[in-house]
Amino acid sequence: MQAVAQCSVCTSRAAGGLLRKQTDFSLLRTNKSALRRGAACIRLLSISESVLLSKGEPGVQKLGQKRTDTAHRGPLSVGHGRAAPFTQQIENLSYDSLIIRAASVVTDSSSTLLSQTSLALVNALTDYSKAVQTRIIVQRRYLASLGKLTPSEEDLFLAAINAQRAEATDRLQECKRFETNWTNSVNLCKMAAEAAHSSGADQASITVRASIQVAQSQVGEARKLAATADKKLAETKAEEIQRMAEYVAFLDGEEHEVHEAYLRED
Repeated sequence: MQAVAQCSVCTSRAAGGLLRKQTDFSLLRTNKSALRRGAACIRLLSISESVLLSKGEPGVQKLGQKRTDTAHRGPLSVGHGRAAPFTQQIENLSYDSLIIRAASVVTDSSSTLLSQTSLALVNALTDYSKAVQTRIIVQRRYLASLGKLTPSEEDLFLAAINAQRAEATDRLQECKRFETNWTNSVNLCKMAAEAAHSSGADQASITVRASIQVAQSQVGEARKLAATADKKLAETKAEEIQRMAEYVAFLDGEEHEVHEAYLRED
């Protein structure tokens, strides 16, 4: 195409010279020769281009024709026939890798369940311990004030003791319910850890076993607090029985003394 452009330039110059100097016959002959050579070049190049286009030589594209070489590369080819990374990732997903991923998902889910049930059980045990301790405080104050209270004050103490007893009972039922959920979640985590270990997901197995240890430690501390509260409550009950027996004996003694004084007066 560059040769055609050069020939066109030569032809234009020759024609311009012809128009400018019509009286110079020698220059006219020269220009005619140049025109003939330019025309011959143009015809030769036109013939060559037609031959090349008819043979379909690479690198030559007809007007309005689209390149179709990319159609042979496939929908997932990029650049010089390279496969897309997405295809490589799909091909690399073996059954072993899928099982390991599934085991990791199971261990994560079981760890989440264990965390939630552990939190619920720890809070329930803490609330139960507080309810028992409050009952102990109220009951000991009542025993210390026994025989010094008016009937209305004694009724208030007894109502408060009964309310704290009911509160402790409700909290104990809640503890038992969350205890069942927590035990099931621990067993589930143990099964998930075993499955992860057998499938090759060792890190997931180690993580869930560590979660089990942490949960057991936290629940163990809350159980100790609840056991301590139960022990103090049992001691308070024993003290109540003894104090009530002494108070009844004291009342009986006073009544006996009053009866003897009445007989002497008679």
